[in-house]
Order: sequence, then C-alpha cells, then structure tokens
Amino acid sequence: MSDMPRAPGGPAAAVPPAAATPAAATPSDLAAAAERLAAGGLVAFPTETVYGLGARADDDAAVAAIFAAKGRPADHPLIVHLACAEDAPRFATSLDEHARRLMAAFWPGPLTVIVPRREGMAAAAAGGQSSVGLRLPSHPLARALLQAAAERGVAGVAAPSANRFGRVSPTTAAHVRDEFGAGLMVLDGGPCEVGIESTIVDCTRPWPVLLRPGGLDRAALEAVLGTALLDRDAAAPRASGTLEAHYAPTARLSLFDTAALARELPLLPAGGLPGGLAVYSRTVWPVPAGVLHRAMPVDAAQAAHELFSALRGFDAAGVAQIWVERPPESAPWEGVRDRLQRAAAA
Repeated sequence: MSDMPRAPGGPAAAVPPAAATPAAATPSDLAAAAERLAAGGLVAFPTETVYGLGARADDDAAVAAIFAAKGRPADHPLIVHLACAEDAPRFATSLDEHARRLMAAFWPGPLTVIVPRREGMAAAAAGGQSSVGLRLPSHPLARALLQAAAERGVAGVAAPSANRFGRVSPTTAAHVRDEFGAGLMVLDGGPCEVGIESTIVDCTRPWPVLLRPGGLDRAALEAVLGTALLDRDAAAPRASGTLEAHYAPTARLSLFDTAALARELPLLPAGGLPGGLAVYSRTVWPVPAGVLHRAMPVDAAQAAHELFSALRGFDAAGVAQIWVERPPESAPWEGVRDRLQRAAAA
C-alpha cells in the first residue's frame, strides 16, 4: 500500500485528534489482550469512534463468539480493523481508485471502506457477503493492540461496537462493563474522541456510495474522491449500523422539530410525564419541575462526541421518555441525525 496515491485535502478539520494512550492501559494489559485475541478470545478496546468488541477476523469460531455475546444476527457484517494499511490486500481482492484515495487521505481515522473480499478470508465477519469492511483506527491504544496482535499472527481484528445488539454504543470503558459485566477483558483508553461510529463508504461499484455517515464531513470525502457520494440504495451491501432501528436507549426516544418542541413543553403537566421525561435540546426553554433537561452542544462534532453518553445518562436516570430537538439539516450534523433517527425508529 506504500504506492497508494496521496489525495488532495484530508481529514485535518473533520475530526479531533486522538487522545494519548492513558496510563490505565499498562504494557502487561496490552500483551495479555493481544494473547487473548491470538488464542481466539474476545477483547473490548477503544477506538477514536466508540469501543469495539474484537476477535481475530481470520477465525470464524472466534468471530461467532462476538455475535453470541452481542445477540447480533450472524448475517449482519462486522468491520475488520487492521494494524497497517499494507494489510488490506490480505482481506481484499482489489482496491479501486476511490478506496485508495480515501485510505490515503483518512487512514488512520474514523473511515471504513467496503471492498471486494478475498475468498477464504473473514467470511463470518463479512456476514457471508462477497464484500468486507476495512478500517485503520487512529486511537493509539487500538493501534498498539492491533500491532501486538499482528506480531502474534492475527491478520486483523473484527469488531462491532461493544454493546448489546441494537442498543446505545459505548464511548467509555465503564459503558462496556455496564453491558457485559466483569467477565470481559476491557482495555481502558478513556473517553472516545469522535463518539459515533465510523463513516462507511462502499467502494465495490464504479461509483462510491455513503452507507453510513459518521464523524467525517461529506464535503471532505467528496473533495478527496473528486466526485459526489451517492446515497445508499437497494443494491448496497449490508454494513454495520445501517438497520432502520438501531442505537436505541431503553427509554423511548422521540424527535421533535424546534417549533413542535416549543409548543409541547408548556403543555406538560407538573412533574412531566408518567415514568419520567428527559429533554435534550440545543434551544433552551423553561421546563416543568420534574423534567430532566440537558443542553445539546451547538457544535456538531461536540454533539457527536457526547451523544451516546447523554443517552446512557438519561437511561441511568430512569426516565421512560426522551424528547430530542431534531438536529440541523446541514452536512456536519449528518452523523448525529442518522443515529437519532435510527434510535427513534426503535
């Protein structure tokens, strides 16, 4: 991959830089996690997007343990995380110009490319499809783990988000432990910088297709590609996190336009709604006593960073309903809109 063309532009302004490796993750922790992956076990680890639940991608039995732990359908594909870009041909039969441009500009980073899968590699991780999603994360602890695992013969690590299927993704080690308890090995890398899952672009066709928006702005992607991204269609391969209902808190989440929310709030009875109500909005209104309110950041990147943590906080408060002010329609908010729409559909 060293001859991969360096495309113009890049992700410098699209996502914040990854945090330094925290002191909580010791060299012995890292070595133990790499050994566990090499032996076919599961390890939860941080990336710049969310925490992942990983197993070696070249071992279908190990990958099956991910599906079992999450309660995830076996035909819903996972993303393979690589130690270096040069490992991509181990899983891909070819990388077209679109894939190469994106990888050159945005790897390491919060981008997944869907490419033709090499026969005999990562069949379970790909959900049985002829395509596979590849990513090179930028989080230093993830990269150290992937490199240590590669030194032990692990070609790549398949990893969806480290939560029960369909629920809110974890952005701290504590979130993972809340999901799976003390029996799972979790590498603590601190809070995730981006906060929502990677952007996914399908590069298996003559034109690139945006399958899932994330922390990368569509305009930045298109500047690198030199062409417009098409939206997902019926011919698109299955990809992680693209089900209509996903990312859902336990509480019922409802989206409101700004005007509708402004109308509804004054009509609430004292104490809110039965079971409890939380309001998450950029606009600040008076709310009745007994209604939990949290301000949504007005900056799209900061809103993405805290979104899942906020939803988990509302669940921890025990509310039955969450009312969310619909995010702006502008491109920087595309990833946040996507996650909230899927959460509301659940």
